[in-house]
Amino acid sequence: MRSNRAAMRAGVSMAATLPLLAGTLALGIPAAHASDDPTGRDTLQGTKPLWATSGADKGATANGSRVSARVYLAGRDAAGLSAYAEAVSDPSSPSYGKYLGARQAQARFGATRAQVAEVTAWLKSAGLTVTGTSTHYVSVTGEVADAEKAFSTQLHNYAKGKKTYRAPSKAASTPAALNGAVLTVTGLDNAPHKADHADTLPPPDAVFRNAGPFSSYYGSKTATTLPSAYGTKVPYAVKGYTGKQLRAAYGAGKATGKGVTVAITDAYASPTIAADAATYAGKHGDAAYRGGQLTQVLPGQYTRTEECGAAGWYGEETLDVEAVHAVAPASDIVYVGAASCYDDDLLDSLGRIVDGRLADIVSNSWGDIEANQTPDLAAAYDQVFQLGAVEGIGFYFSSGDNGDEVANTGTKQVDTPANSAWVTAVGGTSLAVGKGDTYQWETGWGTLKAGLSDDGKSWTDFPGAYTSGAGGGTSATVKQPFYQRGVVPSSLARANTASGSRQAMRTVPDIAAIADPNTGFLVGQTQTFPDGTQSYDEYRIGGTSLASPVVAGVQALAQQARGGHPIGFANPAIYDRYGTKLYHDVTDRPTGRDLAVARVDFVNATDASEGLLTSVRSLGKDSSLKAVRGYDAVTGVGSPAPGYVTSYRR
Repeated sequence: MRSNRAAMRAGVSMAATLPLLAGTLALGIPAAHASDDPTGRDTLQGTKPLWATSGADKGATANGSRVSARVYLAGRDAAGLSAYAEAVSDPSSPSYGKYLGARQAQARFGATRAQVAEVTAWLKSAGLTVTGTSTHYVSVTGEVADAEKAFSTQLHNYAKGKKTYRAPSKAASTPAALNGAVLTVTGLDNAPHKADHADTLPPPDAVFRNAGPFSSYYGSKTATTLPSAYGTKVPYAVKGYTGKQLRAAYGAGKATGKGVTVAITDAYASPTIAADAATYAGKHGDAAYRGGQLTQVLPGQYTRTEECGAAGWYGEETLDVEAVHAVAPASDIVYVGAASCYDDDLLDSLGRIVDGRLADIVSNSWGDIEANQTPDLAAAYDQVFQLGAVEGIGFYFSSGDNGDEVANTGTKQVDTPANSAWVTAVGGTSLAVGKGDTYQWETGWGTLKAGLSDDGKSWTDFPGAYTSGAGGGTSATVKQPFYQRGVVPSSLARANTASGSRQAMRTVPDIAAIADPNTGFLVGQTQTFPDGTQSYDEYRIGGTSLASPVVAGVQALAQQARGGHPIGFANPAIYDRYGTKLYHDVTDRPTGRDLAVARVDFVNATDASEGLLTSVRSLGKDSSLKAVRGYDAVTGVGSPAPGYVTSYRR
């Protein structure tokens, strides 16, 4: 999976160059079981990927090849889990807010010991070696012939793009005698997995710095010597908003998040996070961290550090931690790091939070494009999200940093797991906070960039090329959840013809907050300088990787305001408040005219020794997506306004 932080330091999707890995995430639809095999087996729908076509078939995989797989357990009552997760999250339900403890949830919906034993015995009887067992899955290894025997399918090699990968030639199945104990199996296809190897973490990334001039608040410094844009002189980009400005913009009031725990998941772990976070808080007026307020839950070892760009994830963790603390300075923060950026490891981190009820709110700033998701892992992710819902845990995911994804992938699509019906997808805005920390306006986040001409008298190719913007749109795979009915316009819900019907589909995002790196957040992090030394430095950053922890922080404030009782899966409550003054209804031209800011950047990202680059960045230009009055595919229902935090009082 890729980080959505998008090193939005530079205002382009730099971190999105992380490899698109295990292909994968939540469809919002559990894998289907069907006892339609005359031999008495249950089919695991979705285990044959769509790219494994007859035209791409290159023949059988060699029997001696090795397979590593996870067999996910359906638990006692998969249908009951989904139904209870909906009821406990719906403000109109008599079960609203009647959450279960982690042990209660496991006892009611988790797999029984008998089911685990039966699944384990079946896998061993097929010749597979069981390498691990958790509350969610049984992991196995073995030769291709053993996997084929266990799952009653043939494994073939298929062309996918310019490469060849293994996949089942038909959907996998399990013995009917297991009585539906298996939810799904992952790992039978290996696109685009690579060999595991243990590693130590690398040093921090190379330093990044913003050049000035800056505005200290929006509009405080106008670029009077630069050409006009849209008929007026434009302000310089802000140096970077801090907690005080964000709390004022989103109506924090006196709430601090006290008594609420926010979890953050990313891959790996910054070795300097505690010192960096403390230094940043001290420099910018945030409350000092109490002993034990910031903790980490980390794996025993890390893998694929070079492939996943481990050092790039340090900045993601830093941004997430500092943003949550800036908005909700009294909330506890637990960072749960994954061993790599692959799905299995990220899923383990999420499962760890649910199994131990480690937090009330979970912010996740990573994802992939929907085209890379597969139904098998989707079912596994959604099971964790639903278990979290019944325990009163809400999951928040960045909606992505590439708008409609056309410029990035050539295909209009949404990101995942933000597309899951069981998570809150967080979109992005450009934010103007004025003098005295006053909220002025927001646009949908979407940026066009034009450079300064050689003679300095005009902007070249104004308004310029698209660089980045908040992800959003209509899912091709996830049906419209109940909470979006009557809110999302039909033209959006039925916009994706790839769904093959006029079925109303899940639309992303649900809610939004600051994301534009040109109106971004100031973050402090230990970085590596050109001479090889490492020290703390600060830079402005954005992306929906910022929006997600900001919204998570706002939700922590809201939970405190309701006496600490968990909000849980928040979407039904978020949509229940739609159309009220509790949201800023964000549009692309909030002042009635097009908006832009001027930016000056170091050519080498460090200092002026190699020159400067001056550009104008147009705001509210998110690919084909538009922020309009009412619900839209850039900002959802809008951003939190004053009164939102206290609206959750019981």
